[in-house]
Amino acid sequence: MKPQFSASLMCMDFLHVKEQIEILNEFVEYFHIDIIDGHYSKNLSLSPDLIQAFSKVTMKPMDAHLATTNPEHWIQPCARAGATYISPHVETISNDAFRIFNMIESEGCKVGVVLNPATPISFVETYLGRVELLTILTVDPGFAGQPFINEMLNKIKAAARLREENGYTYKIQVDGAVNKKTFKRLKDAGADVFVLGSSGLFNLDDDLLKACNQAYENFYEVTK
Repeated sequence: MKPQFSASLMCMDFLHVKEQIEILNEFVEYFHIDIIDGHYSKNLSLSPDLIQAFSKVTMKPMDAHLATTNPEHWIQPCARAGATYISPHVETISNDAFRIFNMIESEGCKVGVVLNPATPISFVETYLGRVELLTILTVDPGFAGQPFINEMLNKIKAAARLREENGYTYKIQVDGAVNKKTFKRLKDAGADVFVLGSSGLFNLDDDLLKACNQAYENFYEVTK
């Protein structure tokens, strides 16, 4: 079965954005857009303006991952820039999750949520029926190139079990150190969508077309 890959655009070569997105259009099912505000995570990354620019060449859905302290400030700008999914962090919506979901849907977008490694799956059980994309971070948020956190495999299994038991339809997306070393464990645990960043795609080869082919080969090699 063909894996569902999402390209983490914060890891691409910004000197060749248009050319790289045109190549990725043929290989990935999603584009992962990290919106990092410098407060929730001590880093700065992409923005709604870049989503709008990307939308001129992307042919696949864009997932706006809101690593932001106040996600409600970012929903409308990301939606109107062209995001398909908007995924705030669970930790930032504990007091108003359903209001946030209503805001996302009112902008015509699909609801996603993101779980930090230290956040248990129980934090989202109340509203999993509203979620279309459940992202489980397998590294701490904010920076590329971190080591894989093995404890997240049990969380992925729990998310898959809850989906089956309740008849939910959300996709389980994994983000962080997703590469040849972790593909099989993530797939076996129940992951559906694999976010490829520095270690899983962009550093495999200077030629992005070759790197895309290598990512597929790596996945099939370890999961066959």
